[in-house]
Amino acid sequence: MLVDSDGGGRSLVLQTIAQEDLRKPKMARYMQQPQPAACGNRKSPSCIPHERDALLAFKQGHGITSDPGRVLSSWRRDGRHDEQDCCRWRGVRCSNRTGHVHELRLGGGDTFGPDLAGQISPSLLALDHLEHLDLSGNDLTGPTGRLPEFLGSLKNLKYLDLSGIPFYGGLPPQLGNLSRLQYLDLSNWRGHTKSTDLSWLTRLSSIQYLNLDTVNLSTVADWPRVMNMLPSLRALHLSSCSLASANQSLPHLNLTNLEELDASGNSFHHPMATSWFWNITSLRFLYLSDTSMYGQISPSLLALDHLEHLDLSWNDLAGPTGRLPEFLGSLKNLKYLSLSGIPFYGGLPPQLGNLSRLQYLDLSFMGGMNSTDLSWLTHIPSIQHLNLNGVNLSTVADWPRVMNMLPSLRALHLSGYSLPSANQSLPHLNLTNLEELDASLNSFRHPMVTSWFWNITSLRYLYLYDTSMYGQFPYEIGKLSNLTHLDLYTNKMDGTITEEHFASARSLQYIDLSYNALKIEISSDWQPPSSLEYVSFASC
Repeated sequence: MLVDSDGGGRSLVLQTIAQEDLRKPKMARYMQQPQPAACGNRKSPSCIPHERDALLAFKQGHGITSDPGRVLSSWRRDGRHDEQDCCRWRGVRCSNRTGHVHELRLGGGDTFGPDLAGQISPSLLALDHLEHLDLSGNDLTGPTGRLPEFLGSLKNLKYLDLSGIPFYGGLPPQLGNLSRLQYLDLSNWRGHTKSTDLSWLTRLSSIQYLNLDTVNLSTVADWPRVMNMLPSLRALHLSSCSLASANQSLPHLNLTNLEELDASGNSFHHPMATSWFWNITSLRFLYLSDTSMYGQISPSLLALDHLEHLDLSWNDLAGPTGRLPEFLGSLKNLKYLSLSGIPFYGGLPPQLGNLSRLQYLDLSFMGGMNSTDLSWLTHIPSIQHLNLNGVNLSTVADWPRVMNMLPSLRALHLSGYSLPSANQSLPHLNLTNLEELDASLNSFRHPMVTSWFWNITSLRYLYLYDTSMYGQFPYEIGKLSNLTHLDLYTNKMDGTITEEHFASARSLQYIDLSYNALKIEISSDWQPPSSLEYVSFASC
């Protein structure tokens, strides 16, 4: 456990459940195919000997040089007969009928580093029935650092995921030989790959999911034309690809099956209304955050009547009126809407209350945006995540009552020097699902213990730093048995903190009480909750 009591630095661990369920990994929505059973039972044939040799060569030859997590520890030639059966090895899946290796699932890597290091061995070419290859998140760049051209010879591949492997250089056009491919993910978290030509993609006539996030495509001016020649596409990800524009003319649109488009993080520098995206009426998910587009939000959006997720955040889309368009309330299928960082001003249009299916709404940091009435929110009973950080709510005295009428809420963000108070009385609390509350940077100026927050027993994350609340540290923390993160940094609390305050808070992982006028009386033999990782009493 890290204890900071001398002001040596503040370690913020601001976690969020905001998009935990609402914006799932894209692959979860595509390529949902039944998983073939491994041919490991006695009635199934063993793996093919030369395919077993190929897998061992991938591991032991010039392939894997480091396996700290022992991912491939089951890959061995000696031992019992069933241990030699490669269909029983971790990550290997075979056909129950023929015994041929159909799938190799070795995706890994996390914040602690890759699972495997080395290179992708050409021995995989012996797996001529391979349909599914996932090596994502591993450091398999080898001595050249380049994506291997020989992968284009795995003619039966339907699924190829090499995301997160830190390749350098270009994308080999030989990948265009994979004519059966349906899923291709070459996204590179480090952004070292590039391409000057994407014409090879037009040979992937079966492709449904294509992810080139962070691949440098700055010199590929005809990328919309290439993508338009892939009529089977259902999901296209081109985030942070250094694309220069999205206002090209496409006389005939072939992308009639495209449901998901992510072009966020590019610098288009043209009016949003001139983009060719608006003609793709099949879209359900559209992410255009931080694209340097300007002008105003186009009414062409209304043609996308299947749209469920829309992210236009951090663009200069205030337009000549400077106000948030009322027509957004007509997108009746929306479940996710983010307009964060767009410099709107004036009030929030009550027409947003027509979005009755909405689960995620982010209107934070929108310049001069303010509101005198939030009652329209009560027409959105499905809302789970609401972010109004930085929106001026200083005249909305009944904001707790409104929030209390949103029983599905899981995350609520209301920070930003505007809320009038937090000591209102709520006779009956309906927020039984609320897990995260951030009301920091407000000037409440009343005793901490009178806040109604302490009655929300479902809370896991509570951020109340710099709120000008005063008085004693509340024993009511004991009610919050699920609380893992508590931040009360820079308030005006006084009185004494003892271990008794934490007697019932057995889930706490992070607590910051620094820069208050508290007196700490905790005995040296105190046994803190085993979950506690960080506590700060700095300058108390």
